[in-house]
Amino acid sequence: MGDIVSLAGSVPTGGPYTDGSFRHATLDAELLSRVERYRLQRLRQQMRHHELDAVILFDPINIRYACGVRNMQVYSQRNPARYLYVAADGPVVLFEFSACLHLAANAELLDEVRPARAVMPQYSGPRCATHTQAFVDDIRGLFARSHAQGQRLGIESAPTGAIEALGQAGFELTDAATVVEGAKSIKSVDELALIHRSVTLTEAAMTHMEAALRPGMSENELWSIFNQHVLATGGEYAETRLLSSGARTNPWFQECSDKIIAPGELVAFDTDIVGCFGYYTDFSRTFHVPGAGAPNAEQKALYRMAADQLERNIALLRPGMSFRDYSRQAWPIPDGYRENRYLDIVHGCGMTGEWPLIAHDMDWDDVGYDGDIEPGMTLCVEAYIGHRDGTEGVKLEEQVLITEDGIDRLSTYGYSETLMAE
Repeated sequence: MGDIVSLAGSVPTGGPYTDGSFRHATLDAELLSRVERYRLQRLRQQMRHHELDAVILFDPINIRYACGVRNMQVYSQRNPARYLYVAADGPVVLFEFSACLHLAANAELLDEVRPARAVMPQYSGPRCATHTQAFVDDIRGLFARSHAQGQRLGIESAPTGAIEALGQAGFELTDAATVVEGAKSIKSVDELALIHRSVTLTEAAMTHMEAALRPGMSENELWSIFNQHVLATGGEYAETRLLSSGARTNPWFQECSDKIIAPGELVAFDTDIVGCFGYYTDFSRTFHVPGAGAPNAEQKALYRMAADQLERNIALLRPGMSFRDYSRQAWPIPDGYRENRYLDIVHGCGMTGEWPLIAHDMDWDDVGYDGDIEPGMTLCVEAYIGHRDGTEGVKLEEQVLITEDGIDRLSTYGYSETLMAE
């Protein structure tokens, strides 16, 4: 089927991306409708490129991307209780959680809504095989209504039994993730209007959290302030709990806890929030806790190194550059800090973390893959600095848009004046 491709020029994106007009768009029903139609068009474009007759999507984020319908998104990520059939040339049918068909009543892109089959053993027990056979029969019937050239079917996040049954029924199966990730990678200007609103509201939530930061509160308490504001302003949920303080900032990826924040410590935070309209906002900042005077020299040095890493790697981004060339030219992590490096330099960002993931040069032979940076991609540039023998670390990250000329920063929160001070 081939590698992920963006196919940026094959579907109108509503560009150009250079004028920033998306920041002033009216977020009305017509704009939302255009976004949903664009996303389905992008998906079908990728399906045709990969010669797929249809895809079945179980991941709730991918379902929402393709048809615009949201339902129990977190629950559905661990319970494949709903799924979407999309033909390259034919019907779009949502198999919804059985008590929830009314939620998709006004969905513009759906040709039909049906109850989902109980293809999980925990839902149907010994009757699971019967429901799985009915699932296969449903797909056969939909293929008969589609203009299919064969039985080439993409599927992702499905129960093992459903995949096995489709294979036994003669379908030629492939992982639909390649198709969906390629579709997601290029945003329309209308999508950028939604992403901008999500970033703006997330930055406001971070402002509330930073203003509330004080010694004596727990990490959990501080994190809850951010989340309360996100939810109150239309955001949806956090994908991670990456807020830590003091010695828990190094190494990175320690989730927030009931640890009490002490004066003079660093607090590092990654938003990782599915904000309004289902668009992911992902940027990071590190703060100095008041109450013990100015930051010490080590804290300032860590912060400046992380800022240097971030700014160098943002400035390096340009349309047409290959992932491999970018990785080779990225800011070189000094000895002593490589062991605790972040897992990538850049990753895609849309309705969640997405393709591409650009690996460090030192990791290229293990996990790196090539491609091209293209206008319309929204990317997150990562920076983390924590010495292998150090007690604290600094996490910074920025969310940017690739334009025809270079980049446009989507997150604009700014750096800590106290930690950047000479």
